[in-house]
Amino acid sequence: MRKVIVSNLMSLDGFFEGPNKELDWFIIDEEFFEYARTLLRPVDTILFGRRTYEHVAGYRPHAPSDEIADKMNSLAKIVFSATLKEAEWKNSRIVRGNAAEELAKLKQMSGGDMVLLGSAAFASSLLQAGLIDEYRIILNPIVIGSGNPLFQNIKERLKLKLLRTQTFSSGVVVLSYQRA
Repeated sequence: MRKVIVSNLMSLDGFFEGPNKELDWFIIDEEFFEYARTLLRPVDTILFGRRTYEHVAGYRPHAPSDEIADKMNSLAKIVFSATLKEAEWKNSRIVRGNAAEELAKLKQMSGGDMVLLGSAAFASSLLQAGLIDEYRIILNPIVIGSGNPLFQNIKERLKLKLLRTQTFSSGVVVLSYQRA
Protein backbone atom coordinates (compact mmCIF):
# COMPACT_ATOMS: atom_id res chain seq x y z
CA MET A 1 0.00 0.00 0.00
CA ARG A 2 1.21 3.50 -0.84
CA LYS A 3 2.12 5.80 2.01
CA VAL A 4 0.72 9.34 2.43
CA ILE A 5 3.18 11.77 4.02
CA VAL A 6 2.22 15.28 5.08
CA SER A 7 5.07 17.79 5.27
CA ASN A 8 4.30 21.20 6.76
CA LEU A 9 6.21 24.10 8.24
CA MET A 10 5.12 25.46 11.62
CA SER A 11 6.09 28.21 14.05
CA LEU A 12 6.71 27.34 17.70
CA ASP A 13 3.27 28.74 18.53
CA GLY A 14 1.54 26.42 16.07
CA PHE A 15 0.96 28.50 12.94
CA PHE A 16 1.74 27.54 9.33
CA GLU A 17 1.21 31.07 8.00
CA GLY A 18 0.85 34.53 9.47
CA PRO A 19 -2.45 36.41 9.82
CA ASN A 20 -2.08 37.88 6.32
CA LYS A 21 -0.97 34.52 4.88
CA GLU A 22 2.67 35.61 5.03
CA LEU A 23 5.32 32.91 4.80
CA ASP A 24 8.39 35.10 5.17
CA TRP A 25 9.41 33.60 8.51
CA PHE A 26 10.34 30.13 7.21
CA ILE A 27 14.04 29.30 7.40
CA ILE A 28 14.95 28.10 3.93
CA ASP A 29 18.60 27.08 3.72
CA GLU A 30 20.70 24.24 2.30
CA GLU A 31 19.66 21.84 5.08
CA PHE A 32 16.00 22.54 4.28
CA PHE A 33 16.67 21.92 0.58
CA GLU A 34 18.38 18.62 1.42
CA TYR A 35 15.33 17.64 3.49
CA ALA A 36 13.10 18.49 0.49
CA ARG A 37 15.25 16.47 -1.93
CA THR A 38 15.19 13.46 0.41
CA LEU A 39 11.42 13.81 0.93
CA LEU A 40 10.69 13.87 -2.81
CA ARG A 41 12.94 11.00 -3.94
CA PRO A 42 10.52 8.09 -3.10
CA VAL A 43 7.43 10.12 -4.07
CA ASP A 44 5.52 9.73 -7.33
CA THR A 45 2.53 11.98 -6.54
CA ILE A 46 2.14 15.37 -4.86
CA LEU A 47 -1.20 16.17 -3.23
CA PHE A 48 -2.48 19.72 -2.77
CA GLY A 49 -5.44 21.74 -1.61
CA ARG A 50 -6.39 24.58 -3.95
CA ARG A 51 -4.62 27.50 -2.25
CA THR A 52 -1.30 25.72 -1.84
CA TYR A 53 -1.48 24.41 -5.40
CA GLU A 54 -2.07 27.92 -6.77
CA HIS A 55 0.82 29.29 -4.70
CA VAL A 56 3.31 26.56 -5.71
CA ALA A 57 2.13 26.36 -9.35
CA GLY A 58 2.75 30.09 -9.65
CA TYR A 59 6.43 29.55 -8.89
CA ARG A 60 7.72 26.01 -9.47
CA PRO A 61 7.12 25.65 -13.24
CA HIS A 62 9.33 28.73 -13.77
CA ALA A 63 11.94 28.02 -11.07
CA PRO A 64 15.54 27.49 -12.11
CA SER A 65 16.26 23.86 -12.89
CA ASP A 66 17.51 21.83 -9.93
CA GLU A 67 16.65 18.46 -8.38
CA ILE A 68 13.66 19.82 -6.43
CA ALA A 69 12.15 21.91 -9.25
CA ASP A 70 12.70 19.18 -11.84
CA LYS A 71 11.14 16.51 -9.62
CA MET A 72 8.13 18.65 -8.67
CA ASN A 73 7.55 19.64 -12.28
CA SER A 74 7.66 16.02 -13.49
CA LEU A 75 5.60 14.34 -10.75
CA ALA A 76 1.87 13.68 -10.93
CA LYS A 77 0.00 16.36 -9.01
CA ILE A 78 -3.53 15.96 -7.64
CA VAL A 79 -5.43 19.04 -6.47
CA PHE A 80 -8.43 18.47 -4.21
CA SER A 81 -10.76 21.40 -4.89
CA ALA A 82 -14.38 22.11 -5.62
CA THR A 83 -13.60 25.60 -6.92
CA LEU A 84 -10.40 25.43 -9.00
CA LYS A 85 -11.32 25.80 -12.67
CA GLU A 86 -8.11 24.53 -14.28
CA ALA A 87 -4.87 22.89 -13.20
CA GLU A 88 -2.37 23.97 -15.83
CA TRP A 89 0.87 22.87 -14.16
CA LYS A 90 2.29 19.87 -16.01
CA ASN A 91 0.87 16.48 -14.88
CA SER A 92 -1.84 18.05 -12.70
CA ARG A 93 -5.43 16.98 -12.31
CA ILE A 94 -8.30 18.14 -10.11
CA VAL A 95 -10.40 15.92 -7.85
CA ARG A 96 -13.73 17.54 -7.05
CA GLY A 97 -15.45 14.63 -5.28
CA ASN A 98 -15.04 13.16 -1.82
CA ALA A 99 -11.36 13.65 -1.01
CA ALA A 100 -11.19 10.95 1.67
CA GLU A 101 -12.72 8.34 -0.64
CA GLU A 102 -10.41 9.30 -3.51
CA LEU A 103 -7.32 9.23 -1.32
CA ALA A 104 -8.28 5.84 0.13
CA LYS A 105 -8.48 4.52 -3.46
CA LEU A 106 -5.13 6.09 -4.40
CA LYS A 107 -3.47 4.46 -1.38
CA GLN A 108 -4.57 1.02 -2.65
CA MET A 109 -3.04 1.54 -6.10
CA SER A 110 0.51 0.53 -6.90
CA GLY A 111 3.12 3.24 -6.98
CA GLY A 112 5.42 5.30 -4.85
CA ASP A 113 4.66 7.39 -1.81
CA MET A 114 2.42 10.45 -2.00
CA VAL A 115 3.22 13.71 -0.24
CA LEU A 116 0.81 16.45 0.78
CA LEU A 117 2.52 19.83 0.96
CA GLY A 118 0.97 22.72 2.87
CA SER A 119 -2.82 22.60 2.68
CA ALA A 120 -3.18 22.60 6.48
CA ALA A 121 -6.99 22.41 6.71
CA PHE A 122 -7.10 19.62 4.13
CA ALA A 123 -4.24 17.77 5.85
CA SER A 124 -6.03 18.04 9.21
CA SER A 125 -9.20 16.52 7.75
CA LEU A 126 -7.20 13.62 6.30
CA LEU A 127 -5.33 13.12 9.57
CA GLN A 128 -8.61 12.87 11.45
CA ALA A 129 -9.95 10.44 8.81
CA GLY A 130 -6.96 8.15 9.44
CA LEU A 131 -5.49 8.56 5.94
CA ILE A 132 -2.11 10.06 6.87
CA ASP A 133 0.68 7.55 7.37
CA GLU A 134 3.34 10.03 8.43
CA TYR A 135 3.15 13.65 9.54
CA ARG A 136 6.39 15.68 9.25
CA ILE A 137 6.33 18.98 11.05
CA ILE A 138 9.17 21.35 10.17
CA LEU A 139 9.28 23.38 13.38
CA ASN A 140 10.82 26.82 12.89
CA PRO A 141 12.39 28.57 15.91
CA ILE A 142 10.08 31.58 15.86
CA VAL A 143 6.93 32.76 17.60
CA ILE A 144 4.77 34.77 15.18
CA GLY A 145 1.94 35.58 17.61
CA SER A 146 -1.02 34.96 15.33
CA GLY A 147 -1.97 33.39 12.06
CA ASN A 148 -3.55 30.23 10.74
CA PRO A 149 -3.01 27.17 12.93
CA LEU A 150 -1.42 24.08 11.44
CA PHE A 151 -4.00 21.75 12.97
CA GLN A 152 -7.56 22.85 12.22
CA ASN A 153 -10.98 21.52 13.13
CA ILE A 154 -9.66 18.45 14.92
CA LYS A 155 -12.72 16.97 16.64
CA GLU A 156 -11.06 14.28 18.74
CA ARG A 157 -7.77 13.67 20.46
CA LEU A 158 -5.29 11.90 18.17
CA LYS A 159 -2.35 10.17 19.79
CA LEU A 160 0.80 10.26 17.71
CA LYS A 161 4.01 8.26 17.92
CA LEU A 162 7.33 9.99 17.31
CA LEU A 163 9.24 8.19 14.54
CA ARG A 164 12.36 10.37 14.36
CA THR A 165 13.72 13.88 14.71
CA GLN A 166 16.14 15.82 12.56
CA THR A 167 17.80 19.01 13.77
CA PHE A 168 19.25 21.65 11.46
CA SER A 169 22.01 24.07 12.45
CA SER A 170 19.48 26.93 12.02
CA GLY A 171 17.45 25.58 14.95
CA VAL A 172 14.77 24.08 12.72
CA VAL A 173 13.64 20.65 13.92
CA VAL A 174 11.78 18.14 11.74
CA LEU A 175 9.46 15.99 13.84
CA SER A 176 8.14 12.86 12.12
CA TYR A 177 5.03 11.19 13.57
CA GLN A 178 2.53 8.47 12.80
CA ARG A 179 -0.75 7.71 14.53
CA ALA A 180 -0.19 5.65 17.68
